[in-house]
Parts: sequence; C-alpha cells; structure tokens
Amino acid sequence: MNKKILMILIIILLLASMLRLWNLGNVPISPDWDEAALGYNAYSIMTTGRDEFGKFLPIVLRSFNDYKPALYAYLIIPFIQILDLTVLAVRLPSAIFGILSVLATFFLVKELFPNVTIGESSRRWVSDAFALIAACMLAISPWHIQFSRIAFESNVGLALNIFSILFFLKGFRKPLWLFFSVFCMSMSIYVYQSEKVFVPILATILVLIYRKQLLSLPRRHIVAVIIFGLILVSPMLVYMTTDKQAWARAQGVSIFSRVDNVEVDQVSKRIQRDMANNDYLGVIIDNRRTIFVKDTIDGYLSHFDLNWLFIKGDPNITRHHAPNMSLLYLWSFPFLLIGIYTLFFGRKENGISKQSKLLVFGWLLSVPIPASITYDIPHAVRTLNFLPTWDIFIAIGLLSTFIYLQIKLKPFIRYAVYGLIGLVMILNISYYLDQYFVQQNYYYALDWQYGHRQVTEYVKPIQEKYRKIIVSDRGEMSQSYIFFLFYLKYDPAQYLAGGGTRPDKLAFANFEFRPFRYDEEDRNVLLIGAPGDFPQIYKTVFEVNYPNKNLSMKVVEKE
Repeated sequence: MNKKILMILIIILLLASMLRLWNLGNVPISPDWDEAALGYNAYSIMTTGRDEFGKFLPIVLRSFNDYKPALYAYLIIPFIQILDLTVLAVRLPSAIFGILSVLATFFLVKELFPNVTIGESSRRWVSDAFALIAACMLAISPWHIQFSRIAFESNVGLALNIFSILFFLKGFRKPLWLFFSVFCMSMSIYVYQSEKVFVPILATILVLIYRKQLLSLPRRHIVAVIIFGLILVSPMLVYMTTDKQAWARAQGVSIFSRVDNVEVDQVSKRIQRDMANNDYLGVIIDNRRTIFVKDTIDGYLSHFDLNWLFIKGDPNITRHHAPNMSLLYLWSFPFLLIGIYTLFFGRKENGISKQSKLLVFGWLLSVPIPASITYDIPHAVRTLNFLPTWDIFIAIGLLSTFIYLQIKLKPFIRYAVYGLIGLVMILNISYYLDQYFVQQNYYYALDWQYGHRQVTEYVKPIQEKYRKIIVSDRGEMSQSYIFFLFYLKYDPAQYLAGGGTRPDKLAFANFEFRPFRYDEEDRNVLLIGAPGDFPQIYKTVFEVNYPNKNLSMKVVEKE
C-alpha cells in the first residue's frame, strides 16, 4: 500500500471514528432498556461472576426473558473497569467494532476485486479507489452509524462476519488465516440471535463458491479448522440442544407463533368449503401452511422495499433510524442501481471474477432469510448484515459514473455535473447529520426511554427518608427496575442476596417496581411514574420533561 492510499484510508477511519465516538454517551439521549440490561449484567458478572438471575458466567443472558447471547456483555467489562458503569462504557464496544468494520471493508474489497477495471483505467488505480470509496460509504452510512452508536449486539456480529470473510479469502494463500475466519464466525453466534441462522448460511455460501480452492489445501489444515470451529461453538450447541429456553426468543418473534386468529379461522372455513365441494386442490392450497409460506415470502421481499431502504426506515421502531431519514442516503439510489448493473454484468477481463460476484450477491440475498420468519418486518437490526454489500454497490456505481463522465463529457459540462452531484450529496449528508445528532434527541426522547437518569439522581440522596419507593413498570416505564439498578450502580452481590430478578417480585433495597394506586398505598411512600400513572393531581415533588417540554416522569410523595 502506497503512502497516498494509506493517508486517505487513515482520513476515512478518522471520519468514521468521529461519527461514532463524538458525544457517544449523550447521543442518543438515553440508553434503552436493552443497553441498560447489558451494562448492568456486565457489571454483575464483573463483580460477582453471575448475571442478574444468578447464572454463573452465562453464555446467554436471560435478561427480559429474551435470552440474548452474552458476548457483548463480556466486551463491556473492560470499559466498565476503566470508565465505571456509564452509558459511554456500554456503547464503546459497538462503536469500536463499527470503526473496525470500515477498516475491514477496505481490505475485503481489495481482496475481492484486486484487479478491477472500468473502461481503459488503470487496474491498480481503480482497485484502490473502489476499496476506499466502499470504506468511505460505510463510514458515513446512516444505517451503520445508527447501530455503531448503540449497544446493539448485531453491530459486533456484522464486524465479525466481515472479518470472517476477509480472513477466509486470505486463508487460500496462508491457511493460518482460516483459523481466524472460523474464530470470528464462531464468536458471531455468541453475540446476536440472528447470527445463529445467518452464519451457517454464510459459511455454506463460502464453501460452495470456493470449494476448489479449499480442496487444494492440505487436508490436515481443513480437518484442524473444522475441529477448531466445533470446539468453539460446542458450548452454544450444547445450550441450544439441552436448555428448553434456548429458542424462547426465536419463538417469541416468530410469525409461526403470531398468526392472526381471524386469518386462521378464514382458512379453516375455506378448507371446509373445499372439502364440501370435493375440491382437493383447494384443500392442499387452503391451509395454515399457506399463511406461513406467504408471510415468509412477503417478509423476505419486504427487505428490498425501496421505500423502506430510502424513505421511511423501520415503520414501528424509531430507534432504528434518525427522524425523517431511512437507512440509505437518497442520493445513493442511482449509484446503487449502476453498481448492481456493473457488478452483475462485469466480466473476468474487467477484474470481476465469477466467485467474487457470486459471493457479493449471495451475501446480499441471504441476509433477509433469518428475519423473514419474524414479525415487525422489515427490520433494520436483524438485517444489519446487508452492510457493506449496499456500500460496495454504491462505491462501484460512483466510480463507474465518474470514469464515464471523464470520458464522455467536455470539461466544462463534466465539472458542472460533478458540482451538482456533490451539492446533492452534501445537502443530503448534512441533513442526516442534523437529524441524527441534533433533532433525534428532541423528537425521539420518548422512544429512548428518557428520564430515568434524572429521576434516579433526584431519588438517590433522599432514598433513606422513605419507607418505600414504588416505581411503575408499565407502558413507557416498562422494565424500569433495570434503569434504577444501572444508574444507582446497585451492588450486584446485594441484589443477588435479595433474590435477584424474580418473575413474582421486582424489588431491591426499599424500591418496588409494580403498578400502583395512589389511594391504596401506605404513607411515607414515594411514587415514580409516567403522567398516565397519575390520573389525578397529587403532591408532585419532582418532574422530568422531554427536550420538547412534554412531561416524561414525575415523582409524587404520599404523605
């Protein structure tokens, strides 16, 4: 790598770092309950070796009965040791892996397309530019920034998958890299639920596409790599096959457990009508399985909806995108189409090998498979593995457009077109940055469960004055107990000694987390809840407002 390319790559990494690290503890404005749970469970494991339920060194966190893989919690521990139990410490692993994903994307594109050409351009120049632009597109990607700045395990899984592909390709020259590839794939299934499905699919794609290169390697290396992988994944495999709760999360989000009863009833009536009419073909077609197949296909195709990708983003979850923004920049749409066309019809003499082409498109088409059988789709988190394929297409589209304009247009017209494209890009990117770093905290504070820190800071110094502090756990106050554990940094040993998190009672110290009714509560009690928890006007001693001045939470004293 020459100095000029290295310098540009460093600038891109600095840009990626700035966009992922700047004011990380305050944007988004508050941790959501999953971030608080990951942070406190990491704190508990660090100090006691057990999670909030008392499980010793768990590979899966029960958390809110969603049984999430625990690797991210372990990644938080070193940062808690340095920065204490803070929002910044909880989010830093995701941000760092986000930056590493940008670096890995550069080297992956170089590995996939080392000799790519467009027109009569120099192979080396185009290959370097392609890799740099792809890395830059990921660095400024709204989709990637969104999840690099939140303690979302899927972002770490994405980084591990990119590295696993990179190391796999490097392994044909030096087999030692295959061990690193298998290590990354194995760790990925310990970090996020969807990876349990996606990683085996990805591994299968790699093996099928590069089977000739794999078979040319010494057999002892292949056997050793397989054994190494089996050893790494065996704890998760044992858990998945022996623990009845292993599939609780998958069952909870699966369309198979959430088929509309009305729709099923309609299908049953159609089957009865088919049987009465001796319509055997209708009996085969009109059954519950038809619903599942239809919903699965619809779910898969929904992730290629241009409205979702470029206009609205996830329809039901505002935490997955900035206000009035989607997952990809609107200006990138034409370049995406050009990039798909360029790679799809690219030939070997253009430096686009059939294997590289199959890998990129196979990667793209396989990502929605795990999400297609779940509800709340399309879903940006469960399909984060789309990245950086979209960025690869956009990068080659931009590069192809630039080279075409260089050849076809006169200088004056060419520079005018460059200026227009650049202006549109700058306006769209600037708008996104404002929406994410400024407007998001104003518009989406409710969705980020804002207010727990302020309430906790108010209550902490006066906690002992009250016989009991009752905190609502319904509506926007759901799972409020984890925020109080997190912000109070409540001693995990004491919490576990008191019974830890129990389904029958959420309580510690003099805190109780449950619905309440003011008139039925004892005296010398403090009540904390959302506005809807207090239908009448009582003695309010403290309030928290959202940035838009709407009431978030209030503290009421029962005298």
